[in-house]
Amino acid sequence: MADEKMADETTPTADAKPPEGAAAAETSEAAESTPKAAAKAPPKASKTEAGAAAPKAAKKEKPPALEDKPFTEFIEQHFIPSLETALKEKGLEDIQLTLDQQPLGVFGVSDGENYWHVKGKWQRGDRQFNIAFTKDDISSPKLFYFADKGSQPSTIEQFMGDERKITLDLLVLFTLRRLNGQKWLARN
Repeated sequence: MADEKMADETTPTADAKPPEGAAAAETSEAAESTPKAAAKAPPKASKTEAGAAAPKAAKKEKPPALEDKPFTEFIEQHFIPSLETALKEKGLEDIQLTLDQQPLGVFGVSDGENYWHVKGKWQRGDRQFNIAFTKDDISSPKLFYFADKGSQPSTIEQFMGDERKITLDLLVLFTLRRLNGQKWLARN
Protein backbone atom coordinates (compact mmCIF):
# COMPACT_ATOMS: atom_id res chain seq x y z
CA MET A 1 0.00 0.00 0.00
CA ALA A 2 2.85 2.36 0.58
CA ASP A 3 3.77 2.07 -3.09
CA GLU A 4 0.32 3.08 -4.18
CA LYS A 5 0.46 6.23 -2.07
CA MET A 6 3.83 7.23 -3.55
CA ALA A 7 2.73 7.14 -7.17
CA ASP A 8 0.73 10.03 -8.47
CA GLU A 9 -1.53 10.29 -11.47
CA THR A 10 1.22 11.17 -13.97
CA THR A 11 3.50 8.24 -13.11
CA PRO A 12 2.87 5.33 -15.49
CA THR A 13 2.47 1.88 -14.07
CA ALA A 14 4.78 -0.98 -15.05
CA ASP A 15 2.17 -2.61 -17.33
CA ALA A 16 1.06 0.62 -18.97
CA LYS A 17 1.85 1.21 -22.68
CA PRO A 18 3.45 4.46 -23.80
CA PRO A 19 1.54 6.64 -26.24
CA GLU A 20 2.11 5.67 -29.91
CA GLY A 21 3.90 8.84 -31.06
CA ALA A 22 6.21 8.96 -28.04
CA ALA A 23 7.83 5.55 -28.72
CA ALA A 24 8.64 6.35 -32.37
CA ALA A 25 10.23 9.68 -31.45
CA GLU A 26 12.39 8.13 -28.71
CA THR A 27 13.74 5.33 -30.97
CA SER A 28 14.67 7.73 -33.79
CA GLU A 29 16.49 10.04 -31.34
CA ALA A 30 18.35 7.08 -29.85
CA ALA A 31 19.36 5.81 -33.29
CA GLU A 32 20.81 9.18 -34.28
CA SER A 33 22.87 9.40 -31.10
CA THR A 34 24.51 5.94 -31.47
CA PRO A 35 27.86 5.71 -33.26
CA LYS A 36 26.70 2.83 -35.47
CA ALA A 37 23.90 4.87 -36.93
CA ALA A 38 26.24 7.77 -37.57
CA ALA A 39 28.72 5.46 -39.31
CA LYS A 40 26.06 4.01 -41.59
CA ALA A 41 24.74 7.36 -42.74
CA PRO A 42 26.98 8.81 -45.45
CA PRO A 43 28.04 12.40 -44.87
CA LYS A 44 26.38 14.92 -47.10
CA ALA A 45 28.84 16.70 -49.34
CA SER A 46 28.18 20.04 -50.88
CA LYS A 47 28.44 20.48 -54.64
CA THR A 48 31.74 22.34 -54.30
CA GLU A 49 33.33 19.51 -52.30
CA ALA A 50 32.20 16.83 -54.77
CA GLY A 51 33.72 18.67 -57.74
CA ALA A 52 36.95 19.52 -55.90
CA ALA A 53 37.82 15.92 -54.99
CA ALA A 54 40.99 15.10 -56.94
CA PRO A 55 41.71 11.56 -58.13
CA LYS A 56 44.39 9.75 -56.11
CA ALA A 57 47.89 10.17 -57.41
CA ALA A 58 49.30 7.07 -59.09
CA LYS A 59 51.75 5.18 -56.88
CA LYS A 60 55.33 5.29 -57.97
CA GLU A 61 56.59 1.89 -58.98
CA LYS A 62 59.55 0.69 -56.99
CA PRO A 63 62.60 -0.14 -59.04
CA PRO A 64 63.31 -3.87 -59.10
CA ALA A 65 65.51 -5.18 -56.31
CA LEU A 66 69.15 -5.77 -57.18
CA GLU A 67 68.61 -9.48 -56.63
CA ASP A 68 65.87 -9.54 -59.30
CA LYS A 69 68.25 -8.45 -62.04
CA PRO A 70 69.51 -11.01 -64.57
CA PHE A 71 72.13 -13.31 -63.05
CA THR A 72 75.23 -12.15 -64.93
CA GLU A 73 74.30 -8.48 -64.55
CA PHE A 74 73.82 -8.89 -60.80
CA ILE A 75 77.10 -10.76 -60.34
CA GLU A 76 79.24 -8.52 -62.57
CA GLN A 77 77.78 -5.14 -61.62
CA HIS A 78 76.91 -5.65 -57.96
CA PHE A 79 78.33 -8.76 -56.27
CA ILE A 80 81.89 -8.71 -57.60
CA PRO A 81 82.45 -4.95 -56.93
CA SER A 82 80.92 -5.25 -53.43
CA LEU A 83 82.99 -8.32 -52.59
CA GLU A 84 86.16 -6.71 -53.95
CA THR A 85 85.59 -3.62 -51.80
CA ALA A 86 84.96 -5.76 -48.71
CA LEU A 87 88.08 -7.87 -49.32
CA LYS A 88 90.24 -4.79 -49.83
CA GLU A 89 88.95 -3.42 -46.54
CA LYS A 90 90.18 -6.67 -44.96
CA GLY A 91 93.67 -6.06 -46.37
CA LEU A 92 93.69 -8.07 -49.63
CA GLU A 93 95.07 -5.56 -52.10
CA ASP A 94 95.93 -7.90 -54.97
CA ILE A 95 92.52 -9.65 -55.21
CA GLN A 96 91.27 -10.58 -58.66
CA LEU A 97 87.60 -11.55 -58.98
CA THR A 98 86.10 -12.93 -62.18
CA LEU A 99 82.93 -14.58 -63.40
CA ASP A 100 83.12 -17.36 -65.93
CA GLN A 101 81.45 -20.59 -66.90
CA GLN A 102 83.42 -23.83 -66.56
CA PRO A 103 83.23 -27.36 -65.12
CA LEU A 104 83.96 -27.86 -61.43
CA GLY A 105 87.70 -27.72 -60.95
CA VAL A 106 87.83 -30.14 -58.05
CA PHE A 107 90.09 -33.19 -58.01
CA GLY A 108 88.10 -36.34 -58.80
CA VAL A 109 84.92 -34.53 -59.91
CA SER A 110 84.01 -34.62 -63.59
CA ASP A 111 80.31 -34.39 -64.36
CA GLY A 112 81.02 -32.58 -67.64
CA GLU A 113 78.63 -29.71 -66.91
CA ASN A 114 79.56 -26.06 -66.95
CA TYR A 115 78.62 -23.92 -63.96
CA TRP A 116 78.87 -20.21 -63.34
CA HIS A 117 81.84 -19.51 -61.04
CA VAL A 118 82.86 -16.44 -59.13
CA LYS A 119 86.60 -16.98 -58.84
CA GLY A 120 88.86 -15.11 -56.48
CA LYS A 121 92.66 -15.20 -56.57
CA TRP A 122 95.30 -13.34 -54.62
CA GLN A 123 98.92 -13.66 -53.46
CA ARG A 124 99.98 -14.04 -57.09
CA GLY A 125 97.50 -16.90 -57.53
CA ASP A 126 98.70 -18.93 -54.53
CA ARG A 127 95.30 -18.63 -52.84
CA GLN A 128 92.05 -19.07 -54.67
CA PHE A 129 88.40 -19.74 -53.98
CA ASN A 130 85.43 -20.48 -56.19
CA ILE A 131 81.73 -20.07 -55.62
CA ALA A 132 79.90 -22.21 -58.15
CA PHE A 133 76.22 -21.57 -58.94
CA THR A 134 74.45 -24.72 -60.16
CA LYS A 135 72.03 -22.59 -62.23
CA ASP A 136 72.10 -19.04 -63.51
CA ASP A 137 70.11 -17.86 -60.50
CA ILE A 138 71.50 -16.48 -57.24
CA SER A 139 68.93 -18.52 -55.30
CA SER A 140 70.11 -21.80 -56.83
CA PRO A 141 72.25 -24.21 -54.80
CA LYS A 142 75.80 -22.95 -54.49
CA LEU A 143 79.09 -24.76 -53.95
CA PHE A 144 82.32 -23.47 -52.44
CA TYR A 145 85.82 -24.80 -52.92
CA PHE A 146 89.27 -23.39 -52.39
CA ALA A 147 92.95 -24.14 -52.86
CA ASP A 148 96.15 -22.91 -51.30
CA LYS A 149 99.69 -22.63 -52.68
CA GLY A 150 98.64 -23.41 -56.23
CA SER A 151 97.26 -26.89 -55.47
CA GLN A 152 94.10 -28.26 -57.04
CA PRO A 153 90.96 -28.05 -54.87
CA SER A 154 89.85 -31.40 -53.47
CA THR A 155 86.83 -30.58 -51.31
CA ILE A 156 83.43 -29.20 -52.32
CA GLU A 157 81.21 -27.60 -49.69
CA GLN A 158 77.63 -26.46 -49.76
CA PHE A 159 77.49 -22.66 -49.63
CA MET A 160 74.57 -20.73 -48.10
CA GLY A 161 72.39 -23.83 -48.13
CA ASP A 162 70.15 -22.81 -45.23
CA GLU A 163 69.37 -19.31 -46.45
CA ARG A 164 65.88 -18.82 -47.87
CA LYS A 165 66.34 -15.33 -49.21
CA ILE A 166 69.58 -14.46 -50.94
CA THR A 167 70.62 -10.82 -50.95
CA LEU A 168 73.75 -9.00 -52.04
CA ASP A 169 74.75 -8.27 -48.45
CA LEU A 170 74.31 -11.91 -47.43
CA LEU A 171 76.39 -13.18 -50.36
CA VAL A 172 79.24 -10.84 -49.40
CA LEU A 173 78.92 -11.65 -45.68
CA PHE A 174 78.93 -15.43 -46.18
CA THR A 175 81.91 -15.22 -48.54
CA LEU A 176 83.89 -13.19 -46.01
CA ARG A 177 82.84 -15.55 -43.22
CA ARG A 178 83.94 -18.61 -45.20
CA LEU A 179 87.32 -17.08 -46.11
CA ASN A 180 87.80 -16.04 -42.51
CA GLY A 181 87.06 -19.64 -41.51
CA GLN A 182 90.17 -20.59 -43.51
CA LYS A 183 92.04 -17.89 -41.55
CA TRP A 184 92.85 -16.21 -44.84
CA LEU A 185 91.51 -12.79 -43.81
CA ALA A 186 92.62 -12.52 -40.19
CA ARG A 187 94.57 -14.65 -37.78
CA ASN A 188 92.58 -15.88 -34.79
